[in-house]
Amino acid sequence: MQSMISKSLFKSSPTPALTEKPPLGMGAAPLAEDISRHFNYTLGRDKNCKSAHYSYTALALAVRDRLMERWKNTAYAYEEGDSKRAYYLSLEFLMGRTLGNAMLNLGLENPLHKALHDLGLDMEELIDSEPDAGLGNGGLGRLAACFIDSCATLQLPVMGYGLRYEYGMFRQNIEQGHQMEEPDHWLRNGHVWEIERPELTQRIRFGGRTETQEGPNRVKRVVWVDTHDVLAVPYDIPVPGYQNGTVNTLRLWKSAATDEFDLGEFNAGSYSESVAAKNTAENITMVLYPNDASENGKELRLRQQYLLASASLQDAIRLWIRKHGENFTHFAEKNCFQLNDTHPSIAVAELMRILMDEYDMGWDEAWAITTKTMAYTNHTLLPEALERWPVRLFRQLLPRLLEIIFDINARFMGEVSNRWPGDFDRMARMSLIEEGWEQQVRMAFLAIVGSYSVNGVAELHSDLLKQGLFRDFYELWPDKFNNKTNGVTPRRWLAWCNPKLSALITETIGEGWVTDLSLLSKLAPHADNAKFRQRWRQIKRDNKIRLLEYKKNEMGVDGAISPDMMFDVQVKRIHEYKRQLLNALHVIHLYDRIKRGDTANWTPRCVLFGGKAAPGYFMAKLIIKLINNIASVINKDPAAQGLLNVVFVPNYRVSAMEVICAGTDLSEQISTAGKEASGTGNMKFMINGAMTIGTLDGANIEIREEVGDENFFLFGLTAEEVERTRGNYDPNGIIASNEDLHRVMHYLEISHFNKFEPGIFDPIIMSIRNPHDPWMTAADFAGYVKAQRDAAAAYLDQEAWTKMSILNTAASGKFSTDRTISEYNRDIWKLQQVSALTGV
Repeated sequence: MQSMISKSLFKSSPTPALTEKPPLGMGAAPLAEDISRHFNYTLGRDKNCKSAHYSYTALALAVRDRLMERWKNTAYAYEEGDSKRAYYLSLEFLMGRTLGNAMLNLGLENPLHKALHDLGLDMEELIDSEPDAGLGNGGLGRLAACFIDSCATLQLPVMGYGLRYEYGMFRQNIEQGHQMEEPDHWLRNGHVWEIERPELTQRIRFGGRTETQEGPNRVKRVVWVDTHDVLAVPYDIPVPGYQNGTVNTLRLWKSAATDEFDLGEFNAGSYSESVAAKNTAENITMVLYPNDASENGKELRLRQQYLLASASLQDAIRLWIRKHGENFTHFAEKNCFQLNDTHPSIAVAELMRILMDEYDMGWDEAWAITTKTMAYTNHTLLPEALERWPVRLFRQLLPRLLEIIFDINARFMGEVSNRWPGDFDRMARMSLIEEGWEQQVRMAFLAIVGSYSVNGVAELHSDLLKQGLFRDFYELWPDKFNNKTNGVTPRRWLAWCNPKLSALITETIGEGWVTDLSLLSKLAPHADNAKFRQRWRQIKRDNKIRLLEYKKNEMGVDGAISPDMMFDVQVKRIHEYKRQLLNALHVIHLYDRIKRGDTANWTPRCVLFGGKAAPGYFMAKLIIKLINNIASVINKDPAAQGLLNVVFVPNYRVSAMEVICAGTDLSEQISTAGKEASGTGNMKFMINGAMTIGTLDGANIEIREEVGDENFFLFGLTAEEVERTRGNYDPNGIIASNEDLHRVMHYLEISHFNKFEPGIFDPIIMSIRNPHDPWMTAADFAGYVKAQRDAAAAYLDQEAWTKMSILNTAASGKFSTDRTISEYNRDIWKLQQVSALTGV
């Protein structure tokens, strides 16, 4: 696909004198010189500039320069070796801040500390000047960020593809207990880490119609005409491996208008009409995840997904043609597209369109290539989260893609019919087109049919997919299905975010754990060493003090919280299935005990919540309001002082989690069993020595298997028990028979936490008492209270608790994305490791 940028800008080939430069120095002196040069000349600042932003930018540019030379060498190595490549397509990459990760992975921490000291600059102040990149909103995006970190550390030729959102999800403020959303314009001051690549711009088609034309040799071909096109402009972000010379690429697409401009309308005075197309084009990547409750929101979301898929596939094919020409004989052997959840699944139909319409390939040949290059990761067990798009909307926006999907489905239905003759119910269940009052395209089914690999992200999740959501497909293609338990990168989530603990671990077992987390098992014998436990415990206390300081700075208030309290933490997206409500009910139970004087052998506790609710999710936002009202009452009650404190941290994000996970004692992973695909927050807490209180859900099961029953606080119904209970669930009977829960509900029903807002929490009360409550909050309350009592009792014995903490970290080796990515590569991608240093 031809670039949309004038070729005259790029017609001269660079000479070796222009491109071959000596390596940049990695010591303090050359770093200080480059920081000063960028501050004075690149940015044009002078001695009167007092803004930390410019000092941060100069520092980032100096670090980026060192990434750049490794980045180029990596690209050359992949090209010269004709490496097989994988492309990771994701609508989210929740990268957080880049500077610290780049410093760590380049090995620049110590020289940069000295360089900045010599320049009179404060490292922490500059790091805090960097905003979190607003490219994701939760675990899906953070996992993608961890994955591409591990790909670079393992030296695998993997490129990430995403969208360059101008605005992130939103900035969350809490006003009178309510979540208030503000725009998160994270790109307001630019993004120093990105490199624009306008010469690689791709054209994306929308709308129009299709017609059949006669091509060479009187062959009929379909042409998509009269389209309203937009441009996808790539911006590249470097992704460094850990001190290995490899820097991979995250390529983000920004939508832009084409050069076509309605000059006639402009000259006639219709300015708004003349620029309407420009505004429509730029809006596609303006906001992360538009609210799709409205028709306009649905259309924009589909535009985002198609722009990501089409631009990325065109770009990958461009790379192929540059090396191999238009010979696709070995394309499937050399390329793999990993679809991160259902969002990019339109890529299946788009690759078919490109191969057939742009390169005159027949259906069978194109389908063979598509089904040997596409791989699909599913991240949800919630049927409502599996995207479906109205056929009507597809016909309006993507008519050619709809034709291809109908053709795929017709052939697929033939395959199902051959396997199960006359089983029309099964055919209806498996069809890519869901019938009803309005036909819908089932995007997850499209991904399964068009992929050679389908994986879940935890053992339970993968099993439930095969037994439930995708059972029909599993019975047809059992060999397609596999499990890849998630992980987190140990670089950011231990080495960077917990420097004191990292230093102790390195001193004790060596530094190899940073790239081989299984080596943390060597810590286990040290759990019996009293001096080691004392050092470990002191580091945890220091991290809790750091968290309290963060809370004070972030919220502008200081509470009566001691670092000796148990820090009981639940931070994640606010959703009913994650059951922040169950945690809140337990907080009310603790408060009730305090008010009744039941405080013998009490464990002082700070319960910390954090997370955002989707703007249109009424119940999730009401749960945030309840938590904040509970906090307001408890924190003002003298009876609770020193015994119980409740905190809701606003605007939870990656940089907040870096502080929170290091200072947490008890990690709340309490989703209804069978609802959480995996979870990665649970892994971050475990690696940093927190104990888990949780259900047998998602990766909790594997965490418990690794650390042992005695080091995990288990409660709740299993996934099988949840399903068996559904038909005869009686929450009102449970409440009546359980005195603790009865008293908690009494607090809610007498409006103790909403005295001046009567009835505001009635929907929550009704949901708990509803026999059709899918989250079964009342059913798990008693078990949760018992597990919390066990955790509180264990915390009183600090020597035993510290031993449990050490053993949790020691057992966390499985939960590294290095292991996860190694399994993806072994079973799905089959890439060869490429060293950027030697080019082989």
